[in-house]
Amino acid sequence: MVRAAMKQEIDPTLNVDQFDFDLPQVNIAQQQMVPRDRARMLLVNSDGFEDKGVLDLAEQLEPGDLMVFNDTKVIPARLQGKRGQAKMEVTLHKRDESDVWRVFARPARKLKIDDVIDFAEGFSAQVIAKGEAGETTLKFDRGGEALMEALEAHGGMPLPPYIKREGLADGEDKIDYQTVFAKEKGAVAAPTAGLHFTPRLIETLDKRGVEGTTVTLHVGAGTFLPVKVDTVADHKMHSEWGCVGQETVDLINKTKATGNKVIAVGTTSMRLLESATDAQGTVHPFEGDTDIFITPGYKFGVVDRLLTNFHLPKSTLFMLVSAFAGMERMKKAYEHAIQSDYRFYSYGDCCLLTKEEK
Repeated sequence: MVRAAMKQEIDPTLNVDQFDFDLPQVNIAQQQMVPRDRARMLLVNSDGFEDKGVLDLAEQLEPGDLMVFNDTKVIPARLQGKRGQAKMEVTLHKRDESDVWRVFARPARKLKIDDVIDFAEGFSAQVIAKGEAGETTLKFDRGGEALMEALEAHGGMPLPPYIKREGLADGEDKIDYQTVFAKEKGAVAAPTAGLHFTPRLIETLDKRGVEGTTVTLHVGAGTFLPVKVDTVADHKMHSEWGCVGQETVDLINKTKATGNKVIAVGTTSMRLLESATDAQGTVHPFEGDTDIFITPGYKFGVVDRLLTNFHLPKSTLFMLVSAFAGMERMKKAYEHAIQSDYRFYSYGDCCLLTKEEK
């Protein structure tokens, strides 16, 4: 059940600076909205913008529409430890084997092959490879569920760098940085559009006749890595593991056949669905890594609408939403959101985008 993502030709004239905008620090959310479904939602379509709330989502959809959620579960992937007497911090970001993970280490410069990092008494890892930009491969002294239990005991939630905490994330973040759909352990970043959903919101969608299904994409820490090149086509996209099962495939293809809309909840669901879709717009079962890079000019195969949070300037995710809804439209939408005091990023508000007709 492995299917390779289709590659698109990226416009060689696209420059990263085209996706830049000024974002005041005050717009960056530091805490989850309480309750979650009280977050704001900006409607973005061909007619312009409209300020709504997340609880208004159901009335924007039609009976028979299908929402696709990411059921990945964030693990406490940030660890603090020592290499001898030197303090170290590592963030797991991609599993190679049950006991072998690629991590971002700080400071990484002095790490050498075979060095041992101690995280707690009887819990350690050995450096077995070094890569670029602080990436290091660690072999832990345990794997599988035993490693997950050690992370639960000694790790912190891997909050993105723009959410400021002293030391590791606090106890509230272990709850706040997890969606209600979280089931499959393996993500080191939350699929943040899903953070807005509560039993109350799901009930309103059920009453409206909106259907739901799940896919799994284990979001990696690479989602926060800055784009360090000038030309978009020169950026190397990180890969993430995902799975689209047969039941979900059948639901999506049935929805499209009846003329209803497929709504991706988050850019993670969007990227995985597009990875599993062929040139004719048919979704197939998928299991494996995807490094799909969606930029303006991409032809979308299956997703009709996208619910997503507000993203960083010059990020691959802002490039994705610009490809989906139109670059100029998204720049105007973000300008409106900033002027209207919308909250940005992982703990922030969201927008519901309609695909630009071309």
